Amino acid sequence: MSKKNSVANASYDAKAIEVLEGMEHVRKRPSMYIGSTGPKGLHHLIWEVLDNSVDEAMAGFCTRIEVTILRDGGVKVKDNGRGIPIDKHAKTKLPAVTTVLTTLGAGGKFESDAYAVSGGLHGVGVSVVNALSRRLEVEVVREGSKWHQAFEYGVAKGPLKKGKPAKRTGTTIVFWADPEIFPDTTTYEYEIVNSRLREMAFLNKGLEIVLVDERGEKPVGETFRYKGGLVDFVKHLNASREPIHKQIAHFDAAGEDAEIEVALQWTNSYNETVLSFANNINTHEGGTHEEGFRKALTRAINEFARNRNILKDKDGNLGGDDVREGITAVVSVKVRHPQFEGQTKTKLGNTELRSFVERALNQVFPEWLERNPGEARKICEKSVNAAKARLAARQARDLTRRKSLLESAGLPGKLSDCSSKDPELSEIFIVEGDSAGGSAKQARNSKYQAILPIRGKIINVEKNRLSRVLQNNEIQSLITAIGTGIGEEFDIKKARYHKIIIMTDADVDGAHIRTLLLTFLFRHMPTLIDAGYVYIAQSPLYSVKVGTKTTWAYNDQHLEELKATLEGRKLNIQRFKGLGEMNADQLWDTTMNPGDRTMLQVEMIDRFSAEETFMTLMGSDVSARRTFIQQNAADVRFLDI
Repeated sequence: MSKKNSVANASYDAKAIEVLEGMEHVRKRPSMYIGSTGPKGLHHLIWEVLDNSVDEAMAGFCTRIEVTILRDGGVKVKDNGRGIPIDKHAKTKLPAVTTVLTTLGAGGKFESDAYAVSGGLHGVGVSVVNALSRRLEVEVVREGSKWHQAFEYGVAKGPLKKGKPAKRTGTTIVFWADPEIFPDTTTYEYEIVNSRLREMAFLNKGLEIVLVDERGEKPVGETFRYKGGLVDFVKHLNASREPIHKQIAHFDAAGEDAEIEVALQWTNSYNETVLSFANNINTHEGGTHEEGFRKALTRAINEFARNRNILKDKDGNLGGDDVREGITAVVSVKVRHPQFEGQTKTKLGNTELRSFVERALNQVFPEWLERNPGEARKICEKSVNAAKARLAARQARDLTRRKSLLESAGLPGKLSDCSSKDPELSEIFIVEGDSAGGSAKQARNSKYQAILPIRGKIINVEKNRLSRVLQNNEIQSLITAIGTGIGEEFDIKKARYHKIIIMTDADVDGAHIRTLLLTFLFRHMPTLIDAGYVYIAQSPLYSVKVGTKTTWAYNDQHLEELKATLEGRKLNIQRFKGLGEMNADQLWDTTMNPGDRTMLQVEMIDRFSAEETFMTLMGSDVSARRTFIQQNAADVRFLDI
């Protein structure tokens, strides 16, 4: 299915815009449309506008997109596509661009003649952005002129106006998020936007995407354009890993209603990184396209290993986890009629895609293995070693299970559990050290707060196979306490707590332990993060006493701000070396009391960015880690999350 085979000569005007329903509920229930009203939902506004421009690129009508974060907090997205139609819509009697921006479900994505493949919310997205913005302005260059219209809170402030003559077509949308909808923040994170735009450029070979941030003293930005597409994507992901074969395998195939493109390379890592996309949307929960990819991959490697006698007759087949150990792969499908599960589209449900992807790879991947026997042998040998380690991991899991049965109620002996059996009301604090654990046990509300002390720094799961990870006593205690199991046995319905709170010291060692724990959860229990169950406690580093009143400073910057506020007064400043130095009342007041505490909820806003971060921070490339820390040392929020 070529990009332009069914759309190149199709009309894109008001007739291509289909209207489904009104906008009544968007402002009342924004989370239904953008997932949340926190940072994730805020950035989702940019993605929705960006998707429309990328759809124009996929249709073959756009070669450049510019995204600018304005000094006043707004965002401008400009493309050189065809421009949103401006002629009157038959049903609404309004210009098509007005209809698209003010009617939920109005868009050209429903009409296959207008867009053969689409990644946006089927016309829903940009109208939702309009409804959730205090102001939005659109400029369309089309039919020889510029056209402009402004909106506030989703309502047009005047008619579409014709402006100066212009030849080059395109659409520019500028919007300012409504702080009433996004009470926590309307500030965009440069790195998150940067990562998403880079990802889009990788997925759309040759498309130029420009990012400019005007908020600092001098504008900063970056331009993304990748001639290699997915091959460059895999190369970028493996920048801090050591590949076991040099050549990146790349395949593509086209059917009547779908296209598949895959790039992959194995590394010496013990974790798999498979990023899947459907119409440019990151389907991080997988779906039928991933299932077809995994099945074809496992079959091809088993057949090659058998034919080359790497697997003996007495050996069992390699499992899917075995052949994917250390793999970095990007799987991208373009589908004419995508069926996504859920509003945020994180899983693809088209059943026909499973067999389409499997058939396509069954033809091309075995041929690649035969053409590259040396590299294929390295892949097979790594997979065989992974299979041996998998058996060892199963034994370790069985040992953990048997061990837990010998302990009280099947739980770790050092766990001070809460009396509540309702997971929605229960929370567990993972605390470093017995001293801090003792303070936390005294401070907690035992009805709904559990305490699990861990000793020292847990094993780095980025550098170790699961078999060794499961031999770690602290990991065993953590898995048993949470209750979900791990790997193939993971079941989120068995989670014993809906708040899993990492509570470490506010120093460098505490930050390291926190990162190790987050890496473990990201690699082996990511569904807990997706469900919103993982939090980071914010404990103070200093107490600042003025007379009889005590104030808390959570880091050095906060302390300096307090000093400036209290200038001229006598301050008694105490620095806590750890949570264990705080008495129970202090720990409750500052960190554990639900009425007063501040916690960070861990969100995976961008899977690609998260992969990069954990590979860099916890991988084997020391220079990459040093550079990352130097660049991000001042950005506490980014490092925490």
